[in-house]
Amino acid sequence: MERKTFSVLFFIKKSKLLKNGEAPVCMRITVNGCMVDILVKRSCPVNFWNQAKECSRGKDRMSAELNRYLALTRSRIHQIYRELETSGKTITADLIRKLYYGEDEGNKTLLQVFGEHNAQCRNLIGKDFVSKTVQRYETTTRYLSEFIRKEYRVSDIALNDLEADFISRFDAFLKIEKGCAQNSAITRLKNLKKIIHLALKNDWIRKDPFAYYRFKIEDTDPEFLTMDEIKVILSKEFPIKRVSQVRDIFVFCCFTGLAFSDVKELSSEHVVRDNNGNLWIRKKRQKTSVMCNIPVLPVAASILDKYKEVAGCTGKLLPVLCNQRMNSYLKEIADICGIGKNLTTHVARHSYATSVCLANGVSMENVAKMLGHADTSITKHYARVLDQSIYRDMEKVNSFLSDLAV
Repeated sequence: MERKTFSVLFFIKKSKLLKNGEAPVCMRITVNGCMVDILVKRSCPVNFWNQAKECSRGKDRMSAELNRYLALTRSRIHQIYRELETSGKTITADLIRKLYYGEDEGNKTLLQVFGEHNAQCRNLIGKDFVSKTVQRYETTTRYLSEFIRKEYRVSDIALNDLEADFISRFDAFLKIEKGCAQNSAITRLKNLKKIIHLALKNDWIRKDPFAYYRFKIEDTDPEFLTMDEIKVILSKEFPIKRVSQVRDIFVFCCFTGLAFSDVKELSSEHVVRDNNGNLWIRKKRQKTSVMCNIPVLPVAASILDKYKEVAGCTGKLLPVLCNQRMNSYLKEIADICGIGKNLTTHVARHSYATSVCLANGVSMENVAKMLGHADTSITKHYARVLDQSIYRDMEKVNSFLSDLAV
């Protein structure tokens, strides 16, 4: 009968010191002469390492914690080996490594499940998802991969190894390493939470690392343009054709409230005339599939007429660039017009809700319908109370109180 050999050895990598000067601890698993090395997510000062005993010789708390972790890891590897012996499977060093990382079929890994989810979503673009949503999931996956490699020094992590600490550390990574603002980081964490819930539903994970985690959304105060600022942009002459086109599309959004993804896909089928000959934009929002019903104001109608030849060539009503290039040109337009605000394509949507509609007495309910919101609670995020609307309402109050005297 062939004799089987199995051993576990811990050592430090002196040639790859970390930024703190410590050496990463490595575990070598050897089965029948074949070996694999695994970084065990721990490090040790070079002068503290005792290779004969495969542990730290330090007496401090960090050294004691390291030695306990290495003992538990050794015990875990021996447990995996015994389970494989009992099951009668062919034992290899690589199989033990995979089981240690949770890469067997019964113990899925985080990035594996995230990747499968993203692939399925990409196949459903145009049906259940839009491209932007899928891109957001893929970016979150990339950030997670970078985080796991940096913090845990492995390529992936088993779902059952996720702890509450993983969530808070990933949150910090997003803000510190990736420069995400609070709400942007929350968006990434919500993407991750969806995958965790998918794993819980399929019994791929025993406990929920988000169980005691609470999202803290910050109230934001998005930029919008006043009507005077919109008029300055509208009246400005731009000699460069591309800049002029970006201005026109931005102004069109200011007078229709269309989001960038919707104006980019706007075609002749979305513009209709009612029985009185008035133009309307009737289009389902790409983001929510809620129908927008927007009367086309004269400014917007003149812009559509200006680019009617574009529709004949491309099938789209306006020559919309990618969002990144649009925002780049809008910053240039803001500088030229002396507007000290961070202009983006979405500022136009806020400006429509605030300066075009609410400032002129349009009800919140009607603004919600035109923006394609399911209810007014979403619209309130866009709405801003302007001084002129306050003054107008207070004039009504004053008319009732005019006959009172002190």
